[in-house]
Amino acid sequence: MQYIEGINRKSKIAFPEYIDDYIEEDNPVRVIDVFVKSLDMDELGFKNSKPNDKGRPPYNPKDLLKLYIYGYMNKITSSRKLEKATKTNIEVMWLLRRLTPYNKSISDFRKDNKDAINTVFKEFVALCKGWDLFGKEIVAVDGSKFRASNSKKNNFNDKSLDRKIEYLEEKVEKYMQEIEENDIEESIDREPSKEEIKSRIKELEERKEKYERYKEKIEKGETTEISTTDPDTRLMATNNNGINVCYNVQTVVDSKHKLIVDCDVINNPTDHGMLSKMAKSAKETFEVEELKALADKGYYNVDDLIECEKKNIITYVSKQAFSNATGEAEFYIDKFKYDKEQNVYICPKGQKLYSRRQKPIDENTKEIVYRNFEACGKCEFKDKCTKNKKGRRIRRSIHQDFLDKVDKRTTENKELYKQRQMIVEHPFGTVKRAINILGIKEIMRRLKAKRVYLTSSLPKYAMQLGNIILYAA
Repeated sequence: MQYIEGINRKSKIAFPEYIDDYIEEDNPVRVIDVFVKSLDMDELGFKNSKPNDKGRPPYNPKDLLKLYIYGYMNKITSSRKLEKATKTNIEVMWLLRRLTPYNKSISDFRKDNKDAINTVFKEFVALCKGWDLFGKEIVAVDGSKFRASNSKKNNFNDKSLDRKIEYLEEKVEKYMQEIEENDIEESIDREPSKEEIKSRIKELEERKEKYERYKEKIEKGETTEISTTDPDTRLMATNNNGINVCYNVQTVVDSKHKLIVDCDVINNPTDHGMLSKMAKSAKETFEVEELKALADKGYYNVDDLIECEKKNIITYVSKQAFSNATGEAEFYIDKFKYDKEQNVYICPKGQKLYSRRQKPIDENTKEIVYRNFEACGKCEFKDKCTKNKKGRRIRRSIHQDFLDKVDKRTTENKELYKQRQMIVEHPFGTVKRAINILGIKEIMRRLKAKRVYLTSSLPKYAMQLGNIILYAA
């Protein structure tokens, strides 16, 4: 039996007369072409959106944008590989009409138009809205940490600077002692010369001066942390229980087709304050009167939840479980029950904790403290309940009634809340997988905040376009 054989390379064959005949009617590149053609590049702020009257004509930014979108959809992000694709990939040949821009032109386009490319994402969201691809009823908000290039050694805060300055002072003092000892007696074994020691002292003092400048900047309140490589990054806890210097990327995703409505990059290690911001952005995009927002316990912040309520955004957020100092689950704060009629807390062993507040509640009041030191002093379970010598204190937010309302609403709608992970977490998984596969992980680490936004939004944008094509099919 023979193998399936190819044609003779020197035989004459008849190719289709038109390059358009190579591209099927349902090919995704046709969607890219139609979408980019619909954009007003001048209004979006693209460089060379209007051809120059003098000099060598530039490439049309629409063609280069098509190339970038195609590249991210097909896991091609290197400028050199994109250049090669213009000469070897029939889909790219069709998309760019046989244009073959040099890799420098391709990379400069991204560098010169990062803000404009971000605006394209918003235009694409508007297109999705026009195609009725958003449900406009339920959104989910989530954040993920993206590691930066900045190492932990090059990240400084008040405490770390104190340690480093103290260490350098000890080293300088040690070297000064060595100089004195060398002056008094000479050793048979070779000791560092005065010149070597003075050189080391000078180096250490220069480092100390640098750290003192950092400390002065922090003390002035200009910042709480200093990262020397990526100034916008901060030290953040990551999912693997480690700590790294990262950016915090936020997204809000619609439930209908799991499409991203908006994204943002922040350097706050926590997600506090972002629920209202991202949900309001989605509500304004949808132009609806009411919106349901799902989020995990990282967004459980009373001020943020109240802001959502004011904007008619109904929140479903998991409650944070706070442990006590001893780690005994039996005495966690949620085991203390509040009696509204008596205005007391009842501990797991039946004792009442009272409010001793004498001052009236005003706009500056954040919480009310409940305690019963007399009962705690006699309680045999005190050591399991608290490490405080006097006894246990329970702090109740003045907005606790509102928080109880949110907790009750979330508990009563468990089936709705379970959708949160399915709605919002898969885009991050898809984007991070693409980042690893595409080999742009190291590039992302070397970008500042605005460029991280660009690098994180482009894969999301390309992913969305791919999803829409699948839905259309």
